[in-house]
Amino acid sequence: MPVLNIVGDHARSHVPYDAQLQSDIETVARNVSPGFVRTSQSTAELCRDAVDALTAARGLPGQVATLILPADVSWGDGGQSAPPPPLPQPLPADDATVQRIAQALRSGEPSALLLGGLALREPALLAAAKVAAHCGVKLLAEVFPTRLERGAGLPAVERIAYLAELAGVQLSGLRHLVLVDAKSPVSFFAYPGKASDLVPPGCQVHTLSAPDQDATASLGHLVHALQAGPARPALQPAARPGRPRGRLTAPKVCKALGHLLPEGAILIDEAITSGLMLSALTAGAPRHDLITLTGGAIGQGLPNAVGAAIACPDRPVIALVGDGSSMYTLQALWTMARERLNVTTVIFNNASYSVLNVELERVGAQRIGPKARSQLDLHGPVLNFVQLAQGMGVPAQRCSTADDFVNAFQRALAEPGPHLIEAMVPESLSGLKRRILPWLLRSLPSLPPGVARTLKRKIAP
Repeated sequence: MPVLNIVGDHARSHVPYDAQLQSDIETVARNVSPGFVRTSQSTAELCRDAVDALTAARGLPGQVATLILPADVSWGDGGQSAPPPPLPQPLPADDATVQRIAQALRSGEPSALLLGGLALREPALLAAAKVAAHCGVKLLAEVFPTRLERGAGLPAVERIAYLAELAGVQLSGLRHLVLVDAKSPVSFFAYPGKASDLVPPGCQVHTLSAPDQDATASLGHLVHALQAGPARPALQPAARPGRPRGRLTAPKVCKALGHLLPEGAILIDEAITSGLMLSALTAGAPRHDLITLTGGAIGQGLPNAVGAAIACPDRPVIALVGDGSSMYTLQALWTMARERLNVTTVIFNNASYSVLNVELERVGAQRIGPKARSQLDLHGPVLNFVQLAQGMGVPAQRCSTADDFVNAFQRALAEPGPHLIEAMVPESLSGLKRRILPWLLRSLPSLPPGVARTLKRKIAP
């Protein structure tokens, strides 16, 4: 995504004195914006520097650009305006690439399109779904897409699983994998005795559209080359789950969301293990946008909700956040209250970094001592998010039953401004594993013989 950082610095005449806040900002900035870092040296050139930074940020693919402004450059006289940069015009895939991929898809061999970036917006999704309907190929999405348009009336796309074992099942048997603004799939971590490259042996990887190309136009050219224009894309039918009842659990929270999700909602998903059922239970809800993690890092859910609510003040924003990940950026709640942002935050409180507990066992840790285990739980004391939210000006309610959660969620959607719902969903690691495995097995329409036993052995030892 294009991001422009503007960073203040000491006046140039003050730098030689090594004042308390003096630092090497350029070196720090290059870690996150290697493509463009510049310290503006004069007021006269300041606007030109800003235009250059914007041009870099909005290039293809979008990137982070950092412009450092010494105080005297900012307060000085003599600034000269500069015209805004033109929007970049990406090119589609060339004819030879399109024809080569069309030939591979005509072969009848098991194939899939892996979509990411701008290929997960409606025009590209519809074109990809035409290809899928015409050639019988699978539609897959990156594990954590930047933004996915989904819901009733749009093509359904199966996201690559976070767990490498399940991703391997999803990709098993493929002979052709076509990347459209997406990277070739790899596991998130290295695991003892397991491959990092998730592409199955014998599968050829093709790149239809790189991130600096026009994904929608490239898919359109592929539709034309395959003569797939008349094909009818498979669209997700409208369907909602029923109202959940009884003791509150993480799947029941997801069920309530599918039951009540409003049209045009922006769904921020940082629920981690608690959101395993979210995709299935909201697939047929009214159309909405899904924003997910960046590369598996946690802590961006609440800031993402702030950004989405500021960008789209007429749309409801729903942020689903784990208790551990919320603690990285909890101060975003104060911003929501200050700006009266229409954000409903759901905190899944299971008093644990559940996903890290799962990963600890998956890397082969057989004996986990109390000190190591204590690093991954949130007991002693258990966090009280109702009090934390209220202390920052956000109305909040704690829920332990499905009925209470549904009622609280309905009130939050009906009232403008920020709200927080603390969903009490305590769960042990063994309980988590018992819940993950059935979900994994239900997530795929069919499994080859022996796959269930393999998953049980690898994921839930």
